[in-house]
Parts: sequence; structure tokens; C-alpha cells
Amino acid sequence: MDRRTWGFLAAGLLVTVVVAAVVSGFASSEPDGLEKVSIDQEFEGAAADHALADSPLADYGVDGIDNERVSTGVAGIVGVAITLAAMVGLLYGVRFLHRRRAAEG
Repeated sequence: MDRRTWGFLAAGLLVTVVVAAVVSGFASSEPDGLEKVSIDQEFEGAAADHALADSPLADYGVDGIDNERVSTGVAGIVGVAITLAAMVGLLYGVRFLHRRRAAEG
């Protein structure tokens, strides 16, 4: 890749990290659309916690960090890192399969 492409990718990653780390701390704590409908229709208590409800990154925060904005920001950065790692892994996997098929025939 050339220098412009790397610059574009770096700028995109920087914007993503800033949004995940900083802007996410200002997100509304009001219920989202689906949660609002469940409250309006009076069935919000029917939902059960899922298997990962007690995980370290549950509920848009990091377990053990008391400051809510910092916790949300760290969870956002971890989410970006996990998503980036998954996409890079997928990209390399597809690239590997493509090269392997090209070499076979």
C-alpha cells in the first residue's frame, strides 16, 4: 500500500478511537428504542439476562472501573480493537485462501 492509503487508514483509526474513547462517554443513558418499546408495552421485566451478562465488558463498560465515562471509553477502545483484529484476521484468511486456490489451478 502506498503512503496515502496508510494515512487514510491511520486517520480513520484515529477518528474511530476518539469516538469510542471520548464521544461514547456522552451517550444518552436513556433507554434505546427497543428498550423504550418494552417499557411502553409493559413487558420489560420479562427479559432474562444472557450468558455474558456478568462478563468484564457487559453493559457498555469495564468491570472494575468506577468512573462511568472512563469505563465506557475503555470498553469502546476494547471493542474497536476486537473488531479490528477480527477484520484483519478475516482479511488475511480470505487472502490466504485466494492465493492457495490461485496456486492450485
